[in-house]
Amino acid sequence: MTTGRAVCRWALVACGLLWWWAVARLLLMPGSGALEGAVAAGGWGLSVLPVHCVPKARADGALAAGRWRRAWRPGAGPDEER
Repeated sequence: MTTGRAVCRWALVACGLLWWWAVARLLLMPGSGALEGAVAAGGWGLSVLPVHCVPKARADGALAAGRWRRAWRPGAGPDEER
């Protein structure tokens, strides 16, 4: 493993531990505050991000450009392709 990959892996582990610390503190300590909430919400948001960050051309089920305009034209049936 190269040095860059090892540093990246340890950075990910550290961020994961930081997120778990924030979530555990939110759940177990009644006095936890905005910092823990921000870390927990930010970590959750980043975990969802890769699911949605796919180029449209490579996404499964991606719609072709102009498909909705064609579908909403008057007289366009489901089998008619313009």
